[in-house]
Amino acid sequence: MAVRPPAAASFGMSKRARVLMIIGVALAVLILAASLVAQLLVRYWWYQETGYTEVFWTTWRTRAVLFLVFGAVAALVIGLNAYLAYRLRPAFRPLTAEQQNLEQYRRVIEPRSRLLLIVTTLAAFLFGGYAAQSQWRSYLTWANSTDFGRTDPQFGLDVSFYTFELPFLRFSLTYLFAVVGFAIVIAAAIHYLYGGIRLNSPGQRFATATLAHLAVLLGVFVLLKALGYWFDRYDLMFSTRGKNFYGAAAADVNAMLPAKTILAIVAIICALAFFATLLMKNFAIPAMALALMIVASLAIGTAYPAIYNRFVVTPNANVKEAEYIERAMDATLAAYGLDEVDYQAYPAKSTAEPGEIRADAGTIPHLRLLDPNVISEVVQQNEQVVRVYSFADRLDIDRYTIDGESKDYVVAVRELDPSRFSEAQRNWINMHTYYTHGYGFIAAPANEVDEKGMPNFVNSGFEGGEIEVKQPRIYFGELNNEYSIVGTEDGKHREYDRPEDSEGQGERRTTYDGEGGVPVDNLFRKAVFAIRYAEGNFLLNSSIGSNSKIIYDRTPRERVEAVAPFLTADGDPYPAVIDGRITWIIDAYTTSDGYPYAAQMSLRDTTADAQTGTGTAALPDETVNYVRNSVKATVDAYDGTVTLYEWDENDPVLKTWQSAYPGAITPKSEIPEGLADHFRYPEDLFKIQRQLLTQYHVSDPSKFYGEDGFWKVAADPTGGGAGDQPPFYVRSQLPGQDVSTFKITSPLTANNKDNITAYMAAESDPENYGKITVLTMPPAQNTFGPRQVQNQFTNDEEIKTKLNWLRQGNADSVDFGNLLTVPIAGGLLYVEPVYVRSTYPTLQFVLLQYGGQLTWAPTIKEGLDKLFGPGAGDNAANTANEDAADINESTTDPNGTTGGSGGGDASTQQKINDANTALQAAISAYEAAAQSGDYATMGQAQQQIIDASKALDAAVKEQQAATPSAEPTDDGG
Repeated sequence: MAVRPPAAASFGMSKRARVLMIIGVALAVLILAASLVAQLLVRYWWYQETGYTEVFWTTWRTRAVLFLVFGAVAALVIGLNAYLAYRLRPAFRPLTAEQQNLEQYRRVIEPRSRLLLIVTTLAAFLFGGYAAQSQWRSYLTWANSTDFGRTDPQFGLDVSFYTFELPFLRFSLTYLFAVVGFAIVIAAAIHYLYGGIRLNSPGQRFATATLAHLAVLLGVFVLLKALGYWFDRYDLMFSTRGKNFYGAAAADVNAMLPAKTILAIVAIICALAFFATLLMKNFAIPAMALALMIVASLAIGTAYPAIYNRFVVTPNANVKEAEYIERAMDATLAAYGLDEVDYQAYPAKSTAEPGEIRADAGTIPHLRLLDPNVISEVVQQNEQVVRVYSFADRLDIDRYTIDGESKDYVVAVRELDPSRFSEAQRNWINMHTYYTHGYGFIAAPANEVDEKGMPNFVNSGFEGGEIEVKQPRIYFGELNNEYSIVGTEDGKHREYDRPEDSEGQGERRTTYDGEGGVPVDNLFRKAVFAIRYAEGNFLLNSSIGSNSKIIYDRTPRERVEAVAPFLTADGDPYPAVIDGRITWIIDAYTTSDGYPYAAQMSLRDTTADAQTGTGTAALPDETVNYVRNSVKATVDAYDGTVTLYEWDENDPVLKTWQSAYPGAITPKSEIPEGLADHFRYPEDLFKIQRQLLTQYHVSDPSKFYGEDGFWKVAADPTGGGAGDQPPFYVRSQLPGQDVSTFKITSPLTANNKDNITAYMAAESDPENYGKITVLTMPPAQNTFGPRQVQNQFTNDEEIKTKLNWLRQGNADSVDFGNLLTVPIAGGLLYVEPVYVRSTYPTLQFVLLQYGGQLTWAPTIKEGLDKLFGPGAGDNAANTANEDAADINESTTDPNGTTGGSGGGDASTQQKINDANTALQAAISAYEAAAQSGDYATMGQAQQQIIDASKALDAAVKEQQAATPSAEPTDDGG
């Protein structure tokens, strides 16, 4: 029985209802269009303000061209074949039940056939164009390809073919494959609808014209598949079949590569068989050819390589894969800039004489006391001043030369932080027009503290400092990405600048007069921003006038990646004062996933460590196998000016993008000297390279295959082992260096143990920037690594006693700072500051370890003297921590004597000893009671601790009062 198509539903609708519906639809379309236009205009004005409109136009022009060209291809192929299928419909159809059922649908479609053809063609154009426009990056690299000057070891093609050309060619092939596939489906459906294909009718199943049409389409489809097999050969350069390495392995080269070549030939033969159908008028031969191709694909393309790998390669893998492992080694080292690493054998001595330590004038004076993570809270508490200001969770390390002396400094800027606004402050006026910026640069030498264990700030508060800052206002920074409207209208609108000045004149206000910001000086612009931000105050606020500007997209990373969409910004921008202006410096990377045989790395996973997210941002979740720090970018903190400086002049990826975006990158020769002095080796790149060197330092393919001698990144010792230890910026002098240099460093440990096996450092000073040195420890010597040293510190009885005593006082907690590893005198010195937290953390003392021996002291100088002997710390920085010294003097050493220098009579010393004994007994009683949960005894012991501490303090003061002042000797002793 014939099946009737469902009748179209009819809805009764009055004229008024239809008018209202039309008005509603028109309004919805208008609102949507206005929103899209507003977003586009706001984006364009931003590029216009930053001076990178060519980037905007190049990107959108490329996307538009791809949309039009590829959309036209899809429309032409699909629309033309739909039209041909309709025109080639049979004039007569057999009177069968199948055709009678289809006739019902033909009657509905026939009057609308032209409209349906137009809709189909337009849909193909839109969907095809939309899919293609997202490939603008791969198109630009294909169109502007630059040679690497290095060929792949299998085909001898320049690396640029894989990096720049193959991705776009592969996309184009896949696109055509999909378009032809859709054309086949649509043509077949139309042929079936109009009787060209008869599935349930006796006799010929295909009309002659239908057979010819589909044969040609299928022939083209299979021909594209043949081309796909040919491209698959090049994709083998990124195979993951090998163990521990990437790229074509033995089975890929000797089995898969020939298989892909054979399959390409088989596919061409199959395509010719389809084309031959035009003469033979029969699908039998092409059907058999297609079956042959499928069987060949399974047998030759899948089974044969697997069998070859299992029975030929695997039993002798260390020999069979050696050549390909060596290829992967060479490619990986080249792709990640590790082919010139300086490996040096390091003795890792366990002892050193005081003179050897004292002679190390390049490292000892610069040993860092301040942990940028810990003291961020100190800076927050002491330098915030006003609630709306804040500092990054992790401060930065930079270097400055003051009075002819170059030092490392912990630096920060006081930024506006909307997250700290109170509920009463959260209104549109405050958030967007009154509180608009931060104020001030903070700096403290990294190797000094004052007598209270606090940083010795050389720049503090809102006034000047030793580092001259001419423009202290921060409109562009890391903590605030809310838009701000700045500028006055007849003096009505003034921004909060800072609290009262040094003369107590009350809070100060200012008016922005920088070059940054987009004008909102007329009704049209106000309306556009009102639509973009869905905020009517743009139109209603009377203070927004002819001089007003709006500042948005304000974070340094966001601005850099917007003006250079081909770059990936490092997760840790840092501020520097350049010619009196606060400038954000951002390391930017060019990356690729198309370097043959190079190891593939996840940016996000590889650059994550125990501190990621605390002041640093994670990199995108992308897989790459080529990275270069090719650009140093700057963002002016006051006016937002973005400048991209070429840094790696030999990077072909950067050269390609420079060709695509001419003028966007400033030549390296134009980098100001004062700016280059603040460049540092980027942290995220260093993390990627250190992870690779844990494996790719092995040069023997057989050992690499067996993972013999692999290392690992040291686990963070102070964070419970959760995550890798972050690298640290230090100033030190490595073997072979004449002077100390600023570098980023990291210890590496054995693959299955915590012993340190290597120490990696990358230079930041302009003279030798980028040089990577790896000190390798003696293989047979078990040198303590960071986690083992941390365990030493926390399990040492004397240090445990001291820490317990501190915890019994007014401290909320005792915090360990960063554990630094520093090569000194042929051995490794570990330095770790210890902070006591009450209102905020203050440095209490320093832990040091060398060759298994450890000690603690209020200063590094005293610690070196205790660890190596008198005079060893003479070159240490002159740090003052008198409060800590007082505490240290009253703590006994393992022999039961005090840590002080003595003095006073025997009766005073006896009082100290007695009080100390009572204190230790009370602490032990408290700990024992705590273990058993005896709260009554805990209370009694706590009172005994307080009484003994008071007695000890009184005895120490009595001894100090009785101790004569020491007269200096001729040698300063």
